[in-house]
Amino acid sequence: MAIRIGDEAPDFTAESTEGTIRFHDWIGDKWAILFSHPKDFTPVCTTELGYMAKLKPEFDKRNTKIIGLSIDPVSDHRAWVGDIQETQGHAINYPLIGDADLLVAKLYDMIHPNASGGPRTAVDNATVRSVFLIGPDKKIKAMLVYPMSAGRNFDEVLRLLDSLQLNAKHTVATPVNWKPGEDVIIPTSVSDEEAKKKYPQGFKTLKPYLRVVAQPK
Repeated sequence: MAIRIGDEAPDFTAESTEGTIRFHDWIGDKWAILFSHPKDFTPVCTTELGYMAKLKPEFDKRNTKIIGLSIDPVSDHRAWVGDIQETQGHAINYPLIGDADLLVAKLYDMIHPNASGGPRTAVDNATVRSVFLIGPDKKIKAMLVYPMSAGRNFDEVLRLLDSLQLNAKHTVATPVNWKPGEDVIIPTSVSDEEAKKKYPQGFKTLKPYLRVVAQPK
């Protein structure tokens, strides 16, 4: 069954480079990002894992845990992390799940429908370059899926997280290419009367359905 935004993130127990992970327990009361890779010792994945290690302090500031997944065993992950640090300049500082039996990949609908059932290689897994942003309520808040050939923009994942957390706290929407500190949109579900009470400093009405206001603190 396909996973959709708003669904509860499937729980699972799996081995990782930091021991056994019971996913919902591991998330606790934080936000979480689960991001997956087709196979260890592959070039695009190597760059992505290194960059996420670089960004981890930014996720920490946002009360967000990050966890990677590859369809290879944990023993391969441990061998791979040295290459990542050597080539990307950042040591892996978050757990990597070993998903050799594809349990998590199947739970999260990461397997391409045309993938064969035979021995799994990176090419066979034109699958699992997925990102799931999960809230403290264990619900899926956003998803991204990329093809194998295109490395993901994890700066965008961080920006998306900022937008989701702002919406969760203040019930606002963010416009195209929004960055933290810029004006936000008052949703149409909020009446003008409610908006005047909520934003006594005022807001700008461009159209009855398009009202902008300074980002709430």
